[in-house]
Amino acid sequence: MKRQLINWLGLAGVLSFLSYTAAVVFSPMAYPGYNWISQAVSDLSAETAPSKMLWRQLAALYGVGGEVCMTCVAVYVSEKKIGSRIFRIGIYLFAIMNLVSNVGYSMFPLINSGNEIQSFQEIMHIVVTIAVVVLSIISLVLLIIAGRKDQKTKGIGLWAMIALGMMFIGAIGTNIAPARYFGIVERFSVFAAVGFTAILGLYLFNGFGRNWRQ
Repeated sequence: MKRQLINWLGLAGVLSFLSYTAAVVFSPMAYPGYNWISQAVSDLSAETAPSKMLWRQLAALYGVGGEVCMTCVAVYVSEKKIGSRIFRIGIYLFAIMNLVSNVGYSMFPLINSGNEIQSFQEIMHIVVTIAVVVLSIISLVLLIIAGRKDQKTKGIGLWAMIALGMMFIGAIGTNIAPARYFGIVERFSVFAAVGFTAILGLYLFNGFGRNWRQ
């Protein structure tokens, strides 16, 4: 397969994943007393968090990388008519989710880490989170359905099922698990979307297989 620029840009999704992982792993070094087992990832990037600067440096490629990757994936599957209509809609919605996440969290970052949600900005942060979760679930469900109906997109459907399972583990776990384990179960959710973006980026890098119409 002769890769074009759009295929190479799929690797932006992998860079996004690596950047996010580095921020999650190393930002606590600049946050005295931070407990990853019980605290949310968003506490590390809150406006008043001592780790805010380090987070922004390490996560510099996270938002833009994911957005570039998913935009290219959406354009590629549209132009090449990859998969069924349901599959392509799922991809489009997941790309929109990345856009909402990148723009929304930039506009409405969490102000106070670990404190009660009170201000308008913090409320909007929660609204953005709800929108991201809803778009993620709908898009992943569509991709799972498409994968069950089309052998060519079955692999992506399986990855979508894993990502959706991780999201549900995070969503359910944060409500039923003891507060001291909140951080652990919450990380299932936050890594589900960025991980799936990286997977789609790798599919784009490989042209979604050699059998697609060129």
